[in-house]
Amino acid sequence: MQISTTFRHMEASQAVREHAEERLDRIRKYFHRDPLNAHAVFSVERNHNHTAELSITLPTGLAVQARETTDDMYSSIDLAVARIERQVRKWKDKIRDHKPHGDAGFDVRERVLPAESLEPPPTAMGGVGRKPTPVPSAPPAPEIKVIREQTFTVRAMRVEDAVMQLNLLENSFLVFTNIDTKGISVVYRRQDGNYGLIETGAQLPEA
Repeated sequence: MQISTTFRHMEASQAVREHAEERLDRIRKYFHRDPLNAHAVFSVERNHNHTAELSITLPTGLAVQARETTDDMYSSIDLAVARIERQVRKWKDKIRDHKPHGDAGFDVRERVLPAESLEPPPTAMGGVGRKPTPVPSAPPAPEIKVIREQTFTVRAMRVEDAVMQLNLLENSFLVFTNIDTKGISVVYRRQDGNYGLIETGAQLPEA
C-alpha cells in the first residue's frame, strides 16, 4: 500500500508511520492485489489530544476515511483503522460492483465560518411594560473569518453510489454529478435517519 503522511504540531515519527502502515495493511485483504493509496494526517493539539485522520482511495475510485482522537496516537490510529474496516466490510459488495464512470470531476471548496460572527447581537430588554433599552450602535462588523477550509472533488455517480460514498467518508453531505439527470446534486443525512437528495438543476457545460 502506498501511504503518504503529514505531521502537524508534532515531530515526524517513523514509528508512528510504520504503525499506521501495518494497521492499514489489513484493509488490503478486501481488495486482493489491487493497488491502494492512503494518506494519513497526525496532529497533536494544545490539550494533548492526539488525532489520526486516515484516508484510503480504493481501486474503484471511491474513498473511505475516518478520524479519531484519543490521548495516545497509536490508539487513535487503531480506532480509525477499525472504523475504516467496519465501513469496508459493510459496503464491500457494493464497492466491488461499483464501476467508475471515467469522469475526472471538478474541485469545489468548503469553508467553515464561526457561528458568533454571523449571529445578530442580543437586544437588551426592559421589564414588563417597559420599552426595550436601546443598545448603543456597534462599529461595523469585521470581515468574516474562516476557521477551516478544504477542497474536495465532485465526481459523476448514481444516487445509490453517492449514498455509499457519503457513508464511506462519514460526511454529513456529498456533492456529486448525477449520472441519470446530468445535473449537480447533493445527498445528505437527515435528522430522522433517512437521506435527503437535492437536485439543483444546474448542469456542467459540455467540454
